[in-house]
Formats: sequence, C-alpha cells, structure tokens
Amino acid sequence: ETFEDDYAHFWSTNPQERTTGDGCLVALIFVMLAMGTQFVDLPSPEEKEQTAEFYISASHQALRMFSYLGRPSMQSIQTMVLITYFLMNDNHASDAWAFAGILQRQAYALGLNRDPSIIAPHARPEEMQQRRKVWQAVFIQDAFLSVIIKLPPTVTHTDVRISDLTDEEDAPFEHGATDTSFIRSMWELASVVQGTICTPRSLDRAICQDSADRTRLVAYFHKIYMSLPLPFRTFNETAICELAGRSRRLARQTLFLTSNYYHCLMLIYADEHKSVACDLMMTMEAAHKAISSYFLFHTIFDGEAGVWFHFQHRAFLEAVSIGVALVAAESFFSLRCPFQLVIAELVKNQPPGSNMDPMYLGAKTDILKMVGILQLCSAHDIVARTRVGVLSDYL
Repeated sequence: ETFEDDYAHFWSTNPQERTTGDGCLVALIFVMLAMGTQFVDLPSPEEKEQTAEFYISASHQALRMFSYLGRPSMQSIQTMVLITYFLMNDNHASDAWAFAGILQRQAYALGLNRDPSIIAPHARPEEMQQRRKVWQAVFIQDAFLSVIIKLPPTVTHTDVRISDLTDEEDAPFEHGATDTSFIRSMWELASVVQGTICTPRSLDRAICQDSADRTRLVAYFHKIYMSLPLPFRTFNETAICELAGRSRRLARQTLFLTSNYYHCLMLIYADEHKSVACDLMMTMEAAHKAISSYFLFHTIFDGEAGVWFHFQHRAFLEAVSIGVALVAAESFFSLRCPFQLVIAELVKNQPPGSNMDPMYLGAKTDILKMVGILQLCSAHDIVARTRVGVLSDYL
C-alpha cells in the first residue's frame, strides 16, 4: 500500500468520514503542501512564507490530534522527517534540531533501527523495504545536520544493513544509477561521516591524529566515492549540464552527493590540532569543488537553490573556509617572503614572482560568486544579509 493509495482513498470518502480519518495521513499531506510551497513562485516572499507556515502549522496540529508522541507510526515518522527539513529550509535550524530529537526517539520506539528480518521476520518484503527506507531518511538527516551544526549525532545504534536495501523495483536512469542506489550511496557516506567527522567535531577533538591518519581517512572516503555508480561521480560543468538535459532528477542527486562528499573532505583537510596542521591547498581545493556543485545547482535549478538549507549553508561554510585559508596562507608566507611571492607559494611549480595564481584568483572568485548569489535575496532575508557581510571581509 502506497501513499498514493492512501491519498486517493482519503479523498474518495465523504466529508464526514474525513473528520475521523487518520490524523497522520492528514499531517503528511499538509507537510508535503508546506514543503511544496517553499519551492513555488508566489507574488511576494511574505505570501509564500505565510502560506507555507500555515500548512506546516496544520500538519503539526494534525499530529497533535493524533497524539503522535505516544503513538509512533510509519506515517508520523515520515511526516516528522519532512517537518524537520521544512524548519531547516525556513531558517529555523535550532527548532529543527530540537524537533529531530523527538523524531529520532520515535524512530527508536518503533524499532526502525533494527534489522526488519530479525524483529519482523514474517513481514512482507515490501514492508521490510519501507522500514529500511524510513530509517535511512532519519539516519541521513541526523548525520548531515550534525555535520553542519557541530552537535553530537543521535542516531547511532542500529543493525540495519545498507546492502539489504535493494532496487529491484527501480528503473535505472543510466549506468546503474537508481533512486535506491542514490539512497544507498548517501547512507554509506553518512555512516562513515557519523563516526569520523560528526563525533570528534562535536567534542572539539581532532578528526585525524596525524598526517598519516589523515591520508588513510581521505583514501577511505575516496574509495567510497569511487564505488558509487558512475553518474554520481561524474562531476564537471559540461557533464552535469548534459546530465540535467537527460534527467534533472539524476543531476540533482549527483550534485547533492558531490556537495556532501567534498564538504567532508574540506573538513578533514581543514582540521587543525597540535599534532596535525591544516592543509591550506587541499582545503581550498576541496572547498572549491564543493562550492562549485552549489553554483551548478544554482545555475540549473535556480528556483530551488535558495530553499535547500543544507546545500546553501554548506556553500556558505565553504566560502568562509576558502576565505580563512587565504588569510592564513597570506599571513604565513608574508612572514617569510615578499607579498608578491605569497600566491606563488600556494601552488607547486608556480613561477616565482607570479601574482596571478589561478588558485588564488579562483578562491576570490568563489567568494565573490557566493556573495552575488546571497545578494539576490538579501533584500528580504536577514540571514543572507548577514552572510554577505561576513564574506565581504575576505574580498
């Protein structure tokens, strides 16, 4: 039984029956309307915000009427995942974090963290698949939200196997890429990120103990990346634009994966403690690739780029990391050589005395592009205005 079946049945009943229908289904419908409103064009930003918040309020009210805190269900978990994303997209990250805590406890209470073949051996295969899919949605959301806000991951106890999530019903886009293979790819990346990045950062501990440990961790991330279906790791502007012409859905998935992967690499290279120094060059290179995925996303999916909190906030953090790395590099080298040689030192084999280094110019261009994108919505978005001010200091 699918959401479409439940939705069709709900509207096939008479108005009186609907008043006593499943509150979680009503909540799920309203949160989908709320998120949909965030992605459509309305006459004014104020009208768009008010309409979306009306729908999300109705969704939460429906959950409360269903007494969702004491009666967790698959649909209530699905609704709460979407409400959390809505709150993030609405620039309420603190509210999203708090609400996600309830969501994660509810997922545990429903046993979604357990292998369905163990705790529900007699369930139909499609029911087991549904449990795995809902669990991964909770897991991935928790891991990558933890990366952004540097708070501890919560969804840490599970025996659900990624490999058990099969894509028998999915039609491949191309070269083996399917919706389910995208889910597995994000899930595998999140599983590694949770222990190697989220946990140490939440405790202000080193991600890597020394340079050798950093090399091993980068190699591990690279191995995961290279195991992805080919379309998900084909990242250059021409290829992505061609991919979007064939399948915008696949292009969107590729850019999401690319952004997350290179953002994590950036954090690994930027990690600095007494036993390991920040690798300025590799930090800027990883940040450049990560933020380039956002620029491409903005070019191809203009209307969506400013809505996805994860994507835009990562891009802002990447621009800040580029700015910090530039300042650190200039400060470091200016103590040892004339300023015109500072840039030359950033790239090996650069002719001495060059002051037109492509990495330096590319870094400044990345920051300038990000400022330009933020300025498009800064008139009605105070967060965007604040970020413009922060990034302008690096120009």
